[in-house]
Amino acid sequence: MKRLEIRVQYEMAGAHLRALVSLCDVANYLERILEHHRAIAADDRRSLDLLIEKAMTFSEPRGFRAAIESVEEGRVAVIAEVKRRSPSRGDLAVDLDPIETAIDYVAGGATCLSVLTDNEYFGGSAADLGMACKSVTVPVLRKDFTVDARDICDAALMGADAVLLIAAALEDAELADFLVLASELGLDALAEVHDETELERVLVSGADLVGVNQRDLLTFEVDPGRARRVGASIPTGVVRVAESGIRGPEDAGALYEAGFRAVLVGESLVTSGDRRTAVAALVAAGSSGTRSG
Repeated sequence: MKRLEIRVQYEMAGAHLRALVSLCDVANYLERILEHHRAIAADDRRSLDLLIEKAMTFSEPRGFRAAIESVEEGRVAVIAEVKRRSPSRGDLAVDLDPIETAIDYVAGGATCLSVLTDNEYFGGSAADLGMACKSVTVPVLRKDFTVDARDICDAALMGADAVLLIAAALEDAELADFLVLASELGLDALAEVHDETELERVLVSGADLVGVNQRDLLTFEVDPGRARRVGASIPTGVVRVAESGIRGPEDAGALYEAGFRAVLVGESLVTSGDRRTAVAALVAAGSSGTRSG
């Protein structure tokens, strides 16, 4: 009996240790993503002033935030994502055609698109974004790790209509400066938060379009109640977007009832056998609910 107890305790301890190691690996992995992008930014010798000047003349934004606000009552504004792979799920759709996917999304009723441009970790590219932008008329978000002002200029030059600003990856001064620059270039900025503290930071910085990511940055686990909890603190006038963990119409409908005008959905759409129909089902998910915020 003692040997059995010792073996069970040993196995439990081993499992606990492996879980801790795995958690540390994920944390280091996330930091490596940011370090990768910061290293690229540090090596970028392009003149920021010249880039801003070029971006201002090139950019013809289509109004990402305005498109979300224009969606009629009872319909969910779906931001459909062009996504090849995920750090948490691995390969999702490595042979994805960005043009075909974008067209299917819009045919299904997507209000906007989101396109991953990070290649190292998500398999995306600037070419994916460019092709998607040219193939549809709806606004497009450049989904990437924005760590430098040049990233925002590049988004405009790629043809994007909005950029992603992740609160956890940026200092307060960076958030404020990047929001101003995006506005000057005519781009909208989706400020992504994971809790009330980050929400307060982006609101103070001037964000009027906030995405609540339900995926934990350290564990990659999805907390389906996170958007509703954090969303309760988002003031009127700020457009709310729920991100991650939206598996289908039921999730989208519940978020709509919780006051979220829009949902950003990637994995469940790119892995769907019929992306057009999958988007349409999400769009219609708000028809039985009543928006509460």
